Amino acid sequence: MNPSEYEKMFEFEDRYWWFVGRRYAALHLLKHFWKGDEKPRVLDLGCGTGVVSCALNEFAETTGLDFSDHALKFSATRGLSHLVRGDATHLPMHEGQFDAIVALDVFEHIEDDNAAFRESFRVLRNDGVLVLSVPAYRLLWGPHDIALHHFRRYTKAQVIGRLAMAGFDIECASYSVFFLFPFVLVSRVLEKLRPGPAHASLPKVPAWLNRFLIRLQIFEATLISNFGLKLPWGSSVLVVARKKPQS
Repeated sequence: MNPSEYEKMFEFEDRYWWFVGRRYAALHLLKHFWKGDEKPRVLDLGCGTGVVSCALNEFAETTGLDFSDHALKFSATRGLSHLVRGDATHLPMHEGQFDAIVALDVFEHIEDDNAAFRESFRVLRNDGVLVLSVPAYRLLWGPHDIALHHFRRYTKAQVIGRLAMAGFDIECASYSVFFLFPFVLVSRVLEKLRPGPAHASLPKVPAWLNRFLIRLQIFEATLISNFGLKLPWGSSVLVVARKKPQS
């Protein structure tokens, strides 16, 4: 990812609706599906600038891993100390080391994503969970993906298929950013028509609208986790996968 995009993430992750909503959904799903009484050991895979690790530290023992030195430097400024530079396709961790993995918009950055799914499976303990999000639908491909160095966008079926090949059982799978999908679609079409260098799309919104959009994303997350609703489309895919004990 371009270094300037990490600066943008660091500036917006704490408050911008998309980051806040994605983070809430992932942590809500983790708490809902994690089976354990003690503090879980969680790997924040592709920790970026560290805001997810900070949130995880409120109830978990968290290790943040990222391939980028730029990302880890930003994470360190948040006071995070358990940070590792590493490749998701060759994780520098022991087998069964973690109770859970959170990977928010990570696997689309990895050319051999199947290897990364297998590595995630390896470092999870039996009955551990992987909570992930990835961008959805090739039709939304555009400058946003190019600026962020994506290799692909996924359908829900594609994510489920890759996870199954790695050995995971699927606990929950749904599209997200469902209600706003028409606006995202129009925005991405307009981006393709706009001249100039590729950059990540974070449209400015007034504070009142940002608060409303956060509440809307929290409502979506509640529908998915508490009521098991599978939203039929959206600009992202959310999945919870479990490493079942081997017989």
